Amino acid sequence: MKWSNWSGRLTAEPQQIVSVSSTDEVAEALGTRDLPNPVRAAGATHSHAPLVPTDGTIIDTAGLSGLISVDPAANSARFHAGTRICDIGQPLLEHGLGLMNQGDIDQQALAGALATGTHGTGTSLQNFSASLLAATFVTADGSIVSCNPQEEPEIFQAARLSLGALGVMTELTVRVRPAYRLQERLWLEDLDQVMGRIDELTSATRHFEYFWYPGQERAICKATDETDAAPIEPLGKEGERLSWSFNVLANSRTDKHTEMEYSLPAEHGPQCLAAIRSLTARHPEVTWPIEYRTVAPDDVWLSPARGRQTVTISIHEDVARDEEPYYREAEEIFRSFDGRPHWGKVNYLGADSYRAIYGEQWKQWWTVRNQLDPTGRFLNQRLMSIAA
Repeated sequence: MKWSNWSGRLTAEPQQIVSVSSTDEVAEALGTRDLPNPVRAAGATHSHAPLVPTDGTIIDTAGLSGLISVDPAANSARFHAGTRICDIGQPLLEHGLGLMNQGDIDQQALAGALATGTHGTGTSLQNFSASLLAATFVTADGSIVSCNPQEEPEIFQAARLSLGALGVMTELTVRVRPAYRLQERLWLEDLDQVMGRIDELTSATRHFEYFWYPGQERAICKATDETDAAPIEPLGKEGERLSWSFNVLANSRTDKHTEMEYSLPAEHGPQCLAAIRSLTARHPEVTWPIEYRTVAPDDVWLSPARGRQTVTISIHEDVARDEEPYYREAEEIFRSFDGRPHWGKVNYLGADSYRAIYGEQWKQWWTVRNQLDPTGRFLNQRLMSIAA
């Protein structure tokens, strides 16, 4: 059997691939089948980090899809964990609701986005992990565990950003809000001017981000804000859209690439960007863009935005090229500015680095994880390499 992620860069030859469509099927698979270890769950395969590859068993959660229920009074919605983000917006809209935020790629499974701290942009907007209100998952022995801030609170804290290492997530309840429309504006501006007024730009609208291509003078800037205006149909091209939030925030990013992203204290963003810009000048072969976004602080144990207003800087490379020399130099720069890596993207850190980054929360997370899975059934090679 063969498995690969969306870009084809990550591959594996598991002994078994098991498709599931319900919590009971996951429980039966883990509790009664003699599945080869390690066991890893796969959603939409969108991670650039080797969190899924295993020569044991991959549990395919694509069949765990769809909206289960909503509670408009509590601003919450419950989903099957394998639901892709692109399949969330319209069902929520039919109930007058919308996600708090999302990124410009909407192909990820909800469980995968939560498990890796995936995010969009906005100085007042947190990542997906911070929106989790409750979860149901199946542990290594087939037991079904439900958790929220009141029920199994320690497990809930670890589950908010789980790396898929506590068990197989099957249902998730997330915070939502009344449905809203967004209007998008796109323009080109000299990068020096953009960075000279970056605080103004990031605070002026609900969402601001830019892409800058190495060697170019101008950045592609995008600002998006809420509006009461009626949606414009059909949906226009990027930069000309006014519609419901999920239609405007999502974009098609089909070119196969790898990606590294680090989250920095917001005050270090401009200086770090300048250093990365200088790095690309020393690597004229690099032509893929740098992306600059913002994320609000949260209290998730392993969140890259934990406890601080955050700027994220992402670098990219074609899957046909060897990104490692460029990425390793960039990682040194990111770490020098107290950067924390995105869990779903490329990094080269080991356990000692993660221990230094997350301190007591790193220890807490591993304590809970190991209590739920004492034999390490859900630990593939990458997770073993960073185990506390």
